[in-house]
Amino acid sequence: MSFVSIRGNRVLNFKKYFFFLVLVVSCNNLYALDKTNLTVEELRISKAEVSLPLVVNRLSKTLDSFKRSISDADNLAALRTVVSENAPKLWADARISYQKENDFDDRILYWARLQMTKALRDASSFKDLNSVEQGSLLWQLELLTRGQQDINFDSNTKIKILLTGFDPFFLDRNLDQSNPSGAVALALDGLSLVVHGKSIEVESLIVPVRFEDFDKGMIEELLTPYLRDKTIDMLITVSMGRDDFDLERFPGLRRSAKAPDNLNVFTGASSDNPLVPSLNGRKLEGPEFVEFSLPASSMKNMKGDFKINDNHRVTTTEKTFTPIQIDELKTSTSVQGSGGGYLSNEVSYRSLLLRDAYYPNLPVGHIHTPRFVGFEPKKTEKIIQQIKAMILLSITDL
Repeated sequence: MSFVSIRGNRVLNFKKYFFFLVLVVSCNNLYALDKTNLTVEELRISKAEVSLPLVVNRLSKTLDSFKRSISDADNLAALRTVVSENAPKLWADARISYQKENDFDDRILYWARLQMTKALRDASSFKDLNSVEQGSLLWQLELLTRGQQDINFDSNTKIKILLTGFDPFFLDRNLDQSNPSGAVALALDGLSLVVHGKSIEVESLIVPVRFEDFDKGMIEELLTPYLRDKTIDMLITVSMGRDDFDLERFPGLRRSAKAPDNLNVFTGASSDNPLVPSLNGRKLEGPEFVEFSLPASSMKNMKGDFKINDNHRVTTTEKTFTPIQIDELKTSTSVQGSGGGYLSNEVSYRSLLLRDAYYPNLPVGHIHTPRFVGFEPKKTEKIIQQIKAMILLSITDL
């Protein structure tokens, strides 16, 4: 299974092997239902084709090629080959289109990916598979269209920075919604330059706004190789947030936002009922709060259109306050981290948990960008330029 791995070459004893089987079963249970039915996200495509035709159809040539290949594939192995060859191409073509058009529009990739997953579900050979096989193919497609295979740092580069953004969200409120964090990821992906004699590279990923993907371990699968193998020098997660830039100092463990995800799934979490998320069928284990390690003092020196805050504000089951040190949170139960109680906070928490496990001295943290409704290319451009400048200022601390 692509979403379950055994690290190293050690031989498993029976007890460990039994645990592995339980883990596989728990992951597969997430795929227990038939996967040929369209998702809530995919059902929005028909409306988007009417209201956003230029956005939805920009990568039509790439999608048409995928559909032809899918129609010729008649078994699981052939489908895997088609996905492995075409899914990374969607990411690459979206990035090329983004840079060519220079219109700061991250939505192109989002809607194209949904059309690709829809085409896969519609394929007769896909419908012949069992639900586990269907699920593993969809998982493979998701990872590859989000930049998993595109990360390719030059070994001679001095400073390697991995950055993540998010898909657009709350699309039932605004179907034309963009996400500046996704635009940041596309704009900076592959960036290579020299600052103060130091060579720098940035590689990017874009993650979904879906609770299920987080619970299945997508963040861990995408990020673990780079922290475990210590092949990067900084990890920055980005999402759309409040009025200005916020550097989120103390991410919390629990979900508490009442808002749905892109599948209109509600977790049942609230400020009165903060919930621990899952990881591969089990509750995510970790402290109630963790602390980010980005060079905030340097980043805050960047002067731009938006203020940059080092945000310490959290909510526990006892109170909302602004701790100075994480020791003040040792006995607290989290309700909201500095990044809130939604997936923005969670991607930061999960990445910091990985840092603590594999690479404790790695600078890791979350940046919330200024928010907007719909698509605002001029504001997006300013956000991108300010984040780029913040990153370059932070290099002096590495």
